[in-house]
Amino acid sequence: MPYLFEVWGNPGHQLPPDGDWDTWLILGGRGAGKTRAGAEWIRSRLEGPTPLSAGPCNKAALVAASLDEARDVMALGDSGVVACSPPDRQPKWVESRRSLVWPNGAEATCFSASSPEKLRGPQFDCAWADELCKWPSAQEAWDILQFSLRLGAHPQMVVTTTPRAIKLLEELMANPRTIRTSAPTAANRANLAESFLRRVTERYEGTARGREELNGELVLDRPGALWSRSLLEAAHVRSGPEMRRIVVAVDPPVTSGEKADECGIVVAGIGGVPECAYVMADRSSRGDTPERWARRAVDAYHEFGADRIVAEVNQGGELVGTLIRQVDPEVSYKSVSASRGKVTRAEPVSALYEQGRVKHLGRFSELEDQMRSFGSDDMVGSPDRVDALVWAITELMLAGQRGAPRARSF
Repeated sequence: MPYLFEVWGNPGHQLPPDGDWDTWLILGGRGAGKTRAGAEWIRSRLEGPTPLSAGPCNKAALVAASLDEARDVMALGDSGVVACSPPDRQPKWVESRRSLVWPNGAEATCFSASSPEKLRGPQFDCAWADELCKWPSAQEAWDILQFSLRLGAHPQMVVTTTPRAIKLLEELMANPRTIRTSAPTAANRANLAESFLRRVTERYEGTARGREELNGELVLDRPGALWSRSLLEAAHVRSGPEMRRIVVAVDPPVTSGEKADECGIVVAGIGGVPECAYVMADRSSRGDTPERWARRAVDAYHEFGADRIVAEVNQGGELVGTLIRQVDPEVSYKSVSASRGKVTRAEPVSALYEQGRVKHLGRFSELEDQMRSFGSDDMVGSPDRVDALVWAITELMLAGQRGAPRARSF
């Protein structure tokens, strides 16, 4: 009886909905039971009626923000697949394959959204995406995952996440092939410590973070953020003028590897009458070695015919310029150092957006997602893309003004 989830699972948000759908989106507050719902759905797809009989599916992808989270939460966690499975058909963890393998031969392989290229090649007939809104490289990982869902008559997937205002989630919610369920944290009160519920409710009830983290609601604009959704929508244009000047701005990470911060790389130009700045490309990356992100910046410099690479050197010092010079000693390079906080530096750039003097040539989902939380009390992660944007617009439109960052060129 404890393993018959269809008997005691919450029908409001934990049991699969009826109907013809491609994606089941479960939005919920922290502790609402999303993970258990995702794990049980994977079980229902890969298990058969007896331990050795085939289930509806045979190959599943388990995708989280990092490989550790996929393994430790989705596969082996307290509410993960193994913990949910009855002993006679419990899957075994095979570390060398990053996979759960069932007695009937079915397999669920763990992947990291930080390394989306690993999803190229494998193919699946079902998938579980956990905490989509905290994925790094979310759009790229999501797109590659969709191409891998190509086995069986009707590949389906479940997405379990606490909502945040990212473009990918908004598009997923608007897709007619998505079916959505949601639940607040309190819906799982029976399995949570009362002291936890009391503490988080007292601290966050009524706030934007509380609406998302406790109620499972999507809050489109973050209180205190320097950019709103409407402000960014107004900045989108399809074409721009001939650029008088183009720069590539780089905000380098301190470390490398899957869990390192992103390297922010943004291309922007200035032109038109009256002159406006135009964001032309976002070439930011995560997990690159210093040599690779330096190459990425130089490649953008040549691709767009830029006049200069501008790079922050507060963390990397002269090493940043040395790396770029090693890739191409002929590029025009300027180092900049920050003497003020991130938000203070960004405020004049935000004001230019409000004046309609900065445009986006296209949509840059991950950059704009960072912008919409930048400056708010619950800003998540390191806003490296926004930092690069601020350096680019500052160089093009604000350099030389009082209080601008110190710079030197060579």
